[in-house]
Amino acid sequence: MASPTTLDAGTTPVAPSGGKTFFGHPRGLATLFMTETWERFSFYGMRALLVLYMTASTAHGGLGMKVALATAIYSVYNAMVYLLALPGGWIADRFLGARKTVAVGGAIIMIGHFLLAVPFEGSFFVGLVFIAVGSGLLKANISTMVGHLYDGPNDPRRDGGFTIFYMGINLGAFAAPLVIGTVGQSVDWHLGFALAGIGMALGLGQYLLGSRHLSAQSSVVASPISDAEKGALLRKAGLWLGLAVVFYGIVVLSGHFTINWAVWPLSIAGIAIPVVVFARIKRDKDLSPTDHSKIRGYIWFFVVAAVFWMIYDQSGSTLSVFADQNTKLSILGASFPSSWFQSLNPLYIMALAPVFAWLWVWLARRAKNPSTTMKFAIGLLLIGASFLVMMLAMAAASGGHKVTPLWLALVYLVQTVGELALSPVGLSVTTKLAPAKYASQMMGIWFLAVTAGDCVAAIIQLGLGNATGSTWYFASQGVAAIIAGIALVMYRKNVIKLMGDVH
Repeated sequence: MASPTTLDAGTTPVAPSGGKTFFGHPRGLATLFMTETWERFSFYGMRALLVLYMTASTAHGGLGMKVALATAIYSVYNAMVYLLALPGGWIADRFLGARKTVAVGGAIIMIGHFLLAVPFEGSFFVGLVFIAVGSGLLKANISTMVGHLYDGPNDPRRDGGFTIFYMGINLGAFAAPLVIGTVGQSVDWHLGFALAGIGMALGLGQYLLGSRHLSAQSSVVASPISDAEKGALLRKAGLWLGLAVVFYGIVVLSGHFTINWAVWPLSIAGIAIPVVVFARIKRDKDLSPTDHSKIRGYIWFFVVAAVFWMIYDQSGSTLSVFADQNTKLSILGASFPSSWFQSLNPLYIMALAPVFAWLWVWLARRAKNPSTTMKFAIGLLLIGASFLVMMLAMAAASGGHKVTPLWLALVYLVQTVGELALSPVGLSVTTKLAPAKYASQMMGIWFLAVTAGDCVAAIIQLGLGNATGSTWYFASQGVAAIIAGIALVMYRKNVIKLMGDVH
């Protein structure tokens, strides 16, 4: 999901003024732009190699995992990145402030990539944990810091600033598979992971050097934690950590531990946590009947988004395996690594995002702009259609045939159009339907849809085993998404009624 990760909470800080600008914007935007570009470069470069490395045979330097397990690990890892954005934002608000939290997150990510570069399986999994934790700290705060650069939400430069920042995300995501993917697949897996670490080191270095250009608001701890709260938190954290250590210690000492003992609990937790969060909000007696109605409407969008991300985020797992094993890796006689397919999505986004921004305005002027509900349905129908295309591609590849790369180019195009119909609208409707009491938290809750969707994908992959990536695998998920999209269209009037004055 090469898109902005969070939104500013609506504060009105005083932005730095005077001196040089960055395309007419505060100089600090250049610092955050380059930080995010390099962070995305490291993240998407590593992600392009992840499943390929895990499924490669040990003779070829890989881990020799089965496809189902490798894709499930990938799905859970991706889910944890978005789940950890919630505590990442909380740590900035209560302990460190956004500026220090981003610096700490960047350092942890860098260490994680270098751990992946060590040719030892244990180091590999520790590295994934580091990258997930660091990404949660960074993702939750860096976009908020962009908002801090401007004089409140009505600053006329604000939207343009986020657009420039958005381009940094996609530039990094586009370049990463072309560079890191090539090195990892053609030279050495671990050298590719090390290159991702170097990219994050460059991003962190220029962030630290350019941090003087950032807003003073980014250093503020919005709601400092009290000593009493800190003590209670440490006791609870220590209790849960102790229980986990004892439990897994018993499993390890008994000789029963496998990676499934980590993947299954995390997958279940990634689905259970959003359920618990919504149940807690629904029980909140401080909310008005209108707020409760809007939350019920929002749950529809959340579930639809979870189904969408369940399929969409397989671009780096099942689709990556298909690219490597079933696709001709040459065009007009020129060969290329299979990881290059991961550059298609950010390329399509950079090309099509301005078109969609213009399209919605053009339709609105003619009173034909689809409702939020219809845009979500369109996104869901398209993501389902993309897996039906994958069903046909897999059928064409039966018997060991290598299919044209145009199949995957079409799949990624359909998915990107679906993303542009759903993802930006999801960010918008989240802010509109959020009760005032949960205004800041709702954006984190929106990203829990990614966590839930990826965890469902992991459970499906573990459950199906060798059937993962089969023709039936793609067909069943594609049909399920299309049925869900049709159901949303059929019940859209009920959803719109729950939304109240939000359209």
